[in-house]
Amino acid sequence: MEKVLMKGNEACAEAAIRSGCKCYFGYPITPQNEITAYMSKALPKIDGGVFVQAESEIGAINMIYGCAGSGARCMTSSSSPGISLKAEGISYLAGADLPCVIVNIQRGGPGLGTIQPSQADYWQATRAMGHGDLRVPVLAPDSVQEMVDMTTKAFKIAEEYRTPVMILADGLLGQMMEPVSFGEISGSDEPYAFGANGHGNKRPKNIINSLYLDPLRLEEKIHERFERYEKIKQNEAGAVYDKDAKIVVVAYGSTARVARSAVDKAKALGINAGLFRPTTLWPFPEKQLKDATSGAKAVLVTEMSMGQMIDDVKMALEYKVPVEFFGRTGGFVPNPDEILAKIKEMEEK
Repeated sequence: MEKVLMKGNEACAEAAIRSGCKCYFGYPITPQNEITAYMSKALPKIDGGVFVQAESEIGAINMIYGCAGSGARCMTSSSSPGISLKAEGISYLAGADLPCVIVNIQRGGPGLGTIQPSQADYWQATRAMGHGDLRVPVLAPDSVQEMVDMTTKAFKIAEEYRTPVMILADGLLGQMMEPVSFGEISGSDEPYAFGANGHGNKRPKNIINSLYLDPLRLEEKIHERFERYEKIKQNEAGAVYDKDAKIVVVAYGSTARVARSAVDKAKALGINAGLFRPTTLWPFPEKQLKDATSGAKAVLVTEMSMGQMIDDVKMALEYKVPVEFFGRTGGFVPNPDEILAKIKEMEEK
């Protein structure tokens, strides 16, 4: 299968187009600007393609609301502080049961922080991606090829469950170049059947709304939505992991690549270590983690943050296995020897 050398950001944009995305609305921010730039060149060449650089991140997410409400497949992207500005609109999208894909190429924070890579938006993505009772499925690629594969998957999940879906990557993945294959990705050109009627009565009349003044009606809608969330938990939670390890290193995204090198070095020293890499951060792959740690004496969580995924790991394991943490922040990426040193320390306990 033919491969091409692409940046992670550009590969994500191309995969979105091939998955049926006809509309993109965004606003520039480093380190995700290549997505916006790629879409600005590619979408106008496609029949029905629409690219708009909005006046702000808030404007962009509300354009997504209108676009998804019309029945079109659409995507937006940003980086950390830009995603915070989109949070209200993401809640509206969830409240109106509208599918879309949101890409966060994380940078360091809080505040403006740095343009260097980070994984400090985990809590935001998995816990607080908007006000109200809602969850957003979160996919976590660790390579440029997975930027392609998970973009395709994100559109499928969004459409099947009528929900916004987030791809949570980071500046390292967005900027790195690797060979990728697009295979036979093919998205539908047909508008979503639930889209608001604005096409000469060619579709049934639908009303897109997230406002329910009747408490009983709102509660019904929320319960209905959470039933879908349970199906997402059952069907979409994913991970890649080693079995039968005594020390299990849990990492996602770019950090998982570094952790794999550390685990390989540990194995070369005779340490029974293994890697557990969640490919979905919400839903968190609890069953898979229990399987991976069934014979483990300890777990090491490593992230480009002060430790945000560690809570999900501890809860998934019901606090029955000791969990330790190693992380770098401020824009630093851990190196394999730093993680290896922590593995050795845990092995000696």
